[in-house]
Amino acid sequence: MPAYVLFNEESERLLFKEVKDSDFEDWLPFHEEPLSSQYWSGLPSDPITACKEQFQRIFERYHKNLGGMNALFLKGSNTLVGLCGILIQEVDGKQEFEIGYSILPNYWRQGYAFEAAEKCKKVAFNKKWANSLISIIQVDNVPSQKTAIKNGMFLDFTTTYHNNQVHIYRINA
Repeated sequence: MPAYVLFNEESERLLFKEVKDSDFEDWLPFHEEPLSSQYWSGLPSDPITACKEQFQRIFERYHKNLGGMNALFLKGSNTLVGLCGILIQEVDGKQEFEIGYSILPNYWRQGYAFEAAEKCKKVAFNKKWANSLISIIQVDNVPSQKTAIKNGMFLDFTTTYHNNQVHIYRINA
């Protein structure tokens, strides 16, 4: 099993599973919704290409033990609602453990991002993976910033990450 993943964990409403190739079609609507990528520049404009690239990065992270996104399924169904996980990132030359989250548009504003991010935080700190966790959030992405703040994070600093101006939100163990 890859390191720093939450496979087989669960929260109140969600099951955390390994992302599989078979999840591609169910995740594609995320990339088909223009609002999903409105804050991040440099992504492919073609939804299929964007989704393929994201899945390649997920599987590469699994293979290289750099953490990874978990597929989030509603309990009691086989309904994919989002992706969330702990990712090892390099920010300004320093290795950081990030809580990353994305939710399918049909499930926005229902608390799934917070629920999943909170579970990631608890698992990472309980397993002592890191002394602090960050979330990398584009400066105009207020909904994601609100999720980070609700998860107990504070705005640590602002920087450029992959040619995007971002806020680094942090929480310490």
